[in-house]
Amino acid sequence: MIKDLKLKTAEIEKISHLEYFNIAISVDCVIFSYKDKALHVLLIKSDLEEYSGLYSLLGDLVRPDEDLDSAPYRVLKQRTGMDDVYLEQVHTFGSIDRHVSGRVITTAYYSLIDIKHQKLKLDQNELHWHPVKEIKKLAFDHKIILDTCLQRLREQVMEFPIAFNLLPPKFSLRELQELYEAILGVKLDRRNFRKKIALKGWLQDLNVMENDVPHRPGKLYILKPAFKKRKAAKRSIQRNRSLVIE
Repeated sequence: MIKDLKLKTAEIEKISHLEYFNIAISVDCVIFSYKDKALHVLLIKSDLEEYSGLYSLLGDLVRPDEDLDSAPYRVLKQRTGMDDVYLEQVHTFGSIDRHVSGRVITTAYYSLIDIKHQKLKLDQNELHWHPVKEIKKLAFDHKIILDTCLQRLREQVMEFPIAFNLLPPKFSLRELQELYEAILGVKLDRRNFRKKIALKGWLQDLNVMENDVPHRPGKLYILKPAFKKRKAAKRSIQRNRSLVIE
C-alpha cells in the first residue's frame, strides 16, 4: 500500500526557501533601426553611479503584479511612446554578478522598427540611436545581450522576411542589399544576393522606378501581403522564428 504523500503549504515552501524568492526578474529591450546605411540600436544613459557615463539597453524590473511578456511593452511605451512593435524573446541571462544591486535574472527581447515612420519620445537620460558597429562597452552585461540579439537577427534575416520591418513599404533592391550588408556586417555580391532574394519569393514588383536618386533609378518593390502579420497578431511576442513581419 502506498503511503499518503506528506504535503506542505505554499507558505512553508516560501519560508524554507526564502533566499530563492528574493531573486529579481527584469527585461531588456534591444531596439534595432536602420539609418544612414548602418544598423542602429536605441540606448539610454545609465542612472546608476557605478556605471556613470555608460549607456545601457532599455529595461526595467518586472513588477510583482505583471506578466513577463507584458513588461517589455510597458518599458517601450514608457521610455519611447511605442506600443505596437515587433518583439521577439531571445534569451535569458542569469550570471550571478550581472547586476550591482543584487541577483537579477533578465530576459532579452529584440525589436525591429522603421525609424522614419516611428515617432519616439527621446527625452529621457540622453536616449538616442547609436550605430551598432561603434559600440564597445555598455553598462551591466548589456554588450553581451546586444551581441546575442544581433547574432539572432543575423541568423534569421536570410531565412525569414523580418528585416523588412526596417525599411519603408516601397524599396529598391539596392536599398534592400544595403540593409542586409548593414545587418550582416559584410559586403555582399550583387548578383548572388538578388538571386537568393528572388528564390525566396518575398517581393512583389511594382513596375515603378525610383525618383530623385543620385544613381541610376531602380525598380521599386514591396513585401508580398502574404508575409505580413494580421493586425490582430501584432502585439504577440514571437518566441520562435517568425515567417512574417509587421
